[in-house]
Amino acid sequence: MSSALPLIPRRIHARETLALGLPLAGSHLAQMALHVTDVVMMGRYGVLPLAAVVLGASSFFVVYVLGSGFAKAVMPMVAAALGRGDETQVRRDTRMGLWLSILFGLLVMPVFWWSGAILLALGQDPEVSTIAQGYLRIVGFGLVPALCVTVLQSYLSALGRTQVVLWVTILAVLLNIAVNYALIFGNWGFPELGARGAAVATISTQVMSLIVLGLYAGFLPSLRRYHLFQRFWRPDWQAMGQVWRLGVPIGLTGLAEGGLFQASALMMGWIGTVELAAYGIALEVAALTFMLHVGLSSAATIRIARFDGRGDRVALRQAAKMAILISLGVALASVTLFLSVPEPIVSLFLDLDKPESAAIVAYGSVLLMLAALFQLADGMQVIALGLLRGVQDTRVPMVLATVSYWLIGIPCSYVLAFPMGYGGVGLWLGLVVGLACASASLMWRFWRLVR
Repeated sequence: MSSALPLIPRRIHARETLALGLPLAGSHLAQMALHVTDVVMMGRYGVLPLAAVVLGASSFFVVYVLGSGFAKAVMPMVAAALGRGDETQVRRDTRMGLWLSILFGLLVMPVFWWSGAILLALGQDPEVSTIAQGYLRIVGFGLVPALCVTVLQSYLSALGRTQVVLWVTILAVLLNIAVNYALIFGNWGFPELGARGAAVATISTQVMSLIVLGLYAGFLPSLRRYHLFQRFWRPDWQAMGQVWRLGVPIGLTGLAEGGLFQASALMMGWIGTVELAAYGIALEVAALTFMLHVGLSSAATIRIARFDGRGDRVALRQAAKMAILISLGVALASVTLFLSVPEPIVSLFLDLDKPESAAIVAYGSVLLMLAALFQLADGMQVIALGLLRGVQDTRVPMVLATVSYWLIGIPCSYVLAFPMGYGGVGLWLGLVVGLACASASLMWRFWRLVR
């Protein structure tokens, strides 16, 4: 079938990948800005509430990542249906993605309500746990809208509507800042709610995003033909099963990757406070550039799924090669930046007048230079995951990624850091080994499938 289809020039592949990927990368960066504004504004309010919000937000994120697999499964399924010209399936898959996201959000509500007892059982400070529970009891009600927003973002991105995803996320950041300012500190005549104010701000942004994206997806004249919310209350068991089978491994893969970095942070804390602070800064910088790869990965998922649905294997392989090439270009630019000016980058995050700052800058600069290796490995593994999702292969990638992260990466980090005595540098190198194994095995899996 593919031999009868016209060959697409490389410049078209490059242009379409960037047209999809850059707005998605921007929306991921804006999503990070939501977290950053919460931390900065809570930091000005007080140390204890800040610790509680950081703990609560990270706990919420773990649950969100697990549930977001259904939303992320919608993207390749919708793109593949469009490639086949099956507009009915577009509606069916998206609607059942919303159903599963809503059901998941409702089922895990008790986790947020009784989070104080869970945090205490995990050895957290009682006072911090109490404040964190108050935060989570409010923000837990935002999980359903947050997951539904992610479904709609996947749906619209698969349709090529990435610009609206970016602008709604930026609007959410602005709303979050305004509501935080009003409710954390009690400005403009509003009550002073502290951490609970940050929770209300988070819900406000999620509900606003859901309303705007829902109206756009459901009532924009050019999108009405999909009838997204038509007979929404009717279950579609076949489509639900398909979203479930694709989405559960995606959620578990995300959980495994998030757990990898959480475990590495705990081990860095065993080494020392300065090392942990430097690690946090280096990881934050690496995460900023990583968002570019995440955007390109989503673009690759959409384009690969469309060609897969159309049956154009030649264009599928060309699109995959172009996504890898662009991601390598981004990684090399990041490597150059991290190797050239590590100390000025780390210094941006610190008050240099404080006595411990010099040690953090020195150690963080070493970690940032090592992050050059990190960029290549991490970028390639997330691109590989995006390519595999494009051909709706998620179960084997889940196993390959989990083995690479937890049976190779974490043990290597521990052995290099402690028995071999390389400390934080060894811990970071162990993560590079795990991510490199993930990228190699996942790339092998993709090319084996498409050949």
